[in-house]
Amino acid sequence: MEDFKFSTLAYTRPDCEGFAAFAAEIKERIEHAGSYGEAREAMLEYDERGKDFSTTCTIVHVRHTLDTTDEFYEKENEYLDNTFPTLMPSFLAVNEAMMNSPFRADFEKEYGKQLFVKMDLSKKKFCEANIPLMQQEAKLCNEYQKIMATAKIPFDGKELNLYGVQKYFEHEDREVRKGAVRAYAEFYHKNEPRLEEIWDELIKIRNEMGRNLGYENYIPVGYMEQSRTDYGQKEVESFREQVQTVLVPLCQKLYEAQAKRLGVTDFSFYDEKRIFPDGNAVPAGDDDFMVNEAAKMYHEMSPETGEFIDFMIQHELMDLKNKPGKASTGYMTDLQRYKAPYVFSCFNHTIFDMQVLTHELGHAFAGYMAMRSQPISDYYSESTDIAEIHSMSMEQFAYPYAERFFGEQADKFRFAHLQEAVTFVPFGVAVDEFQHICYANPDLTPKERTLEWKKLEEKYMPWRAYEPDDFFDRGGYWYHKLHIYLYPMYYINYTLTTMGAMEFKKKEREDHDSAWADYLNLCKCGGSMSYLETLKYANISNPFEPGSVERAIKVARDELLGSRFMA
Repeated sequence: MEDFKFSTLAYTRPDCEGFAAFAAEIKERIEHAGSYGEAREAMLEYDERGKDFSTTCTIVHVRHTLDTTDEFYEKENEYLDNTFPTLMPSFLAVNEAMMNSPFRADFEKEYGKQLFVKMDLSKKKFCEANIPLMQQEAKLCNEYQKIMATAKIPFDGKELNLYGVQKYFEHEDREVRKGAVRAYAEFYHKNEPRLEEIWDELIKIRNEMGRNLGYENYIPVGYMEQSRTDYGQKEVESFREQVQTVLVPLCQKLYEAQAKRLGVTDFSFYDEKRIFPDGNAVPAGDDDFMVNEAAKMYHEMSPETGEFIDFMIQHELMDLKNKPGKASTGYMTDLQRYKAPYVFSCFNHTIFDMQVLTHELGHAFAGYMAMRSQPISDYYSESTDIAEIHSMSMEQFAYPYAERFFGEQADKFRFAHLQEAVTFVPFGVAVDEFQHICYANPDLTPKERTLEWKKLEEKYMPWRAYEPDDFFDRGGYWYHKLHIYLYPMYYINYTLTTMGAMEFKKKEREDHDSAWADYLNLCKCGGSMSYLETLKYANISNPFEPGSVERAIKVARDELLGSRFMA
């Protein structure tokens, strides 16, 4: 294990039938255990075997996204997508044996009640009738991801992918920015017929999943998929209302000031990424320079982060460079057998690269700490609404090191990054509300859905203006957000956790040592508690309480509005 490198890890197709048979054996052992010790031993053996199975599946997923044109891993990924749902009854049978065990109280005493909360959630969100639907869903998601990954956009005499063309959104020449956005929009417009069909099919499939489980549509299932056990739609709606009343006016001010800085009276979408008239901050070196500086930063940040970054580099657990055929996404996943996080993204030589080195590595650091702090793999990963606090807070903890990455442009980076963190939130809640609308109103036509997105932009992003009558102006911008297709009901997490990150920003400014201690506790606890319990444990406020958004963003708002760049 000490000498492994991701690039040379051997891959053999997992024995799914053998693992299902092993699960059946474990179920029998737990049901017939004569003591807690016997039941516990069986559960831990199952956990260990599960780490091997999970690690093999992760290798397939990562290598498939590294090159979506690799036919071998495309077929392996397809095999697992089709086979994994059929294993669910075996996994759930083990859970059922655990939940009905006479030693359940002993398990709860040693591992906490969240273990059984998760098992109950898994039971509620699955039925065998949904197996073929899950297979169809995976096929459609893979098709969408491949369309995105293989994008070839002609611009500036080059053939660019989606990440490559977005670099031009910051170009000094306004006409170049406009042209880049037009080329980007044209890609989605060109693919609109199939993208409409995929989304329409996904809505039908997912709503049928919901009905098979006894619900009117997919929305409650989507909440369960995100492990939401102590809040629901009502709380999310109240949060969206706070964003509309508190953050939208602030964002309007920020963009009005930006238009003034740029000297434009017809501020457009293609101006949003050009924060400063003399140019945005850009990394002071190439991809390798950025990774080397990140390594230095993490060594200075804390002993824990220093050990972590060495581990990531030593074992080749990051692939960050933009390459043809690479999936147009960014993520952190884990190789449980090796207690190893893995980070995937596509650098494009903008401030985005710094966000990768803090956001995705924030996820990875949390996984690294949880895998070394939690006794079972069920607790290695936290719920998705907690996970983004790790990543977004790490972005804030990195602010003092900005000079390392941007030199004299460090203040520009900090201002632009903070403005983007704040202005992102209205977009994020719009994505969430859009999904609710689509699943709750499945009879809407594709064009009617796109019109609903246009209305949400007017509600949450009233400053946004596109070229008249172009694809985005008609409401097509939502197509670019892959989470809508691939990770249903996930996106609100980014907005909820922005509040946690802004709170960590405030805490870090007041007392760095105390803030870092709370952050380490947040990372170490993994998924061993519910969302609200984890917030309380890490001394973070509940974002659903009245006035929480106002309190959370106060430091960021004051810093932005008081900046010299707003003059």
